[in-house]
Amino acid sequence: MHPFIHLHVHSQYSLLDGQASIQRLVDKAMNDGMRAIALTDHGAMYGIKEFLNYCNKKNG
Repeated sequence: MHPFIHLHVHSQYSLLDGQASIQRLVDKAMNDGMRAIALTDHGAMYGIKEFLNYCNKKNG
């Protein structure tokens, strides 16, 4: 099977469209064996620093 990567993901920072926390999204992707994930929140970049920091922390 070919690797799968979500390229359209919304976090709690996409008002009215996403509800999952950054940590939950990253942990779920890792548990499902995904090597990458794209954060595509609507109209804001509020979660990008948290996303980057958490991904770096998880990758050691």
